[in-house]
Amino acid sequence: MGSPQHEAPEPLEGPVVATITGGTILWFVLFLVQLPFYGWFDSHGHLWWVWTCLAGGGLGLVGIWYVRGRDAALKRHAAQQEAKDE
Repeated sequence: MGSPQHEAPEPLEGPVVATITGGTILWFVLFLVQLPFYGWFDSHGHLWWVWTCLAGGGLGLVGIWYVRGRDAALKRHAAQQEAKDE
């Protein structure tokens, strides 16, 4: 017996670009804050913490590029639908 089929709910929309940008800034700030303690992280075997923050910031830049493009596409689509309805 399978599970009942329901229609998928509409995705929640919010300030996606601002959220991703804020997270990216936070990753880069964490990276910069840890740099003065590079030797301590290295001697205690936690050097990966520093590089994880840098990777998070780098991936965040890709995320910003992606969500800005997505946001622009959604706005273009909405404008096209509005033009069709007129």
